[in-house]
Amino acid sequence: MNKTQSELTVITKSKDLCSYIFTVTQKSPKQFRFTFTSRLQNLALDIIENLYRANDTFVVKGDNAAFEKRNSYQHTAMTDLKLLAYFALLARENGAVTPKQYEQISLQSTECLNLLGGWINKDKNRFI
Repeated sequence: MNKTQSELTVITKSKDLCSYIFTVTQKSPKQFRFTFTSRLQNLALDIIENLYRANDTFVVKGDNAAFEKRNSYQHTAMTDLKLLAYFALLARENGAVTPKQYEQISLQSTECLNLLGGWINKDKNRFI
């Protein structure tokens, strides 16, 4: 994925994770199409959606409502990332993805979690 100047690193990395999820799940066995495959794909899309919503929420110091709104989107994305990692583990245990694919998903989701955690902490320091 190409990074635009104004795009956050966490969004870029999440897009990469989403692309990888779609690539991997296209090759999953048909029996997992409506369980692991759809859940992983939907979570990956939800993560990107919530990150965009958080990034588009304009916050200034002292505007607690806007900060809480952004923080809510950020935490929803964080929860979705954790769920995605867990469903990827279940998918590996059931043969929907290979161990190597699971390892890649795990590495990318951990990187996104770390970047998102840093963004949340930076916002707390800046706006509270």
